[in-house]
Amino acid sequence: MPRYPNSRGKYNRNFRPRGPRRNERIRASEVRVIGPEGTNLGVMPPAKALELAKKVGLELIEVSPTARPPVCRILDYGKFKYEESKKQKDNKTHTTKLKEVKFRVKIDQHDFITKLRRAESFLDHGNKVKLTLQFRGRENEHKQLGVERVRMAADELSGVSTADSEPKLVGRQVTQILSPLPQSRRKLKFNAPDHEPDETEETDEVDEHEEAHEEARDS
Repeated sequence: MPRYPNSRGKYNRNFRPRGPRRNERIRASEVRVIGPEGTNLGVMPPAKALELAKKVGLELIEVSPTARPPVCRILDYGKFKYEESKKQKDNKTHTTKLKEVKFRVKIDQHDFITKLRRAESFLDHGNKVKLTLQFRGRENEHKQLGVERVRMAADELSGVSTADSEPKLVGRQVTQILSPLPQSRRKLKFNAPDHEPDETEETDEVDEHEEAHEEARDS
C-alpha cells in the first residue's frame, strides 16, 4: 500500500476521537435536545437537532449518552470544553504530604540553617512538615532546651507556615507539625522564589551504633 505525504503509517482502526460525541458523530435514532438557553426542545432525530444547532451557529453535543433517549445540548463547543476542564480542575483534591525534618539540640548553626531551608522548601511546595528533635545521652537531662530549639525553628519558618499545635515532648524526642500558609501569604527566608523541591531522603546524623556508644560514654 503506497504511503502518501503526511501519512504516519497504517490506519488505526481502534482510534476514537476524544471528548463527547457531537454533530454527525451522534448515532442514536432519537435524542432529547436542550437549547442554548437551557430549554427542553423535545425528542427528535439527530439530523433535525443538528439543523437547529447550525441555524444559530452552534454545535450539537451529546452530554448524557446513557440516558434514554440520549440528551444533547446545542452549545458553543469551545466554551463547553473550557467549562468542563475548569470543573475537573476544581474537583481535583490536593493530597498534602507530611515531610519530616530531624535535628539535634547541639546542631551547629550552618546545619541548622540547612534543615530550615529544607523544611521551608517542603512547606512552599504545599507539604506539611514535622519537626523532630531527638535527644541522645545527657541531652535527655535538658529536654526544655529541645523544646526551645523546636520553637525557634518554627519561628524561623513562620513566613511560610503556621503551627498546628505546641511542641510535644514524647519520650526521647520533641515534635511539632507545621502547615503551609496560603501561597499569597508566604515569604521565603531561606530559599530563592524559583527553587526546586528537595526530594532527597532525610537521614539521621548518627547511626544506631554511634548512638549506643555515645549513651554509654555519657552515662
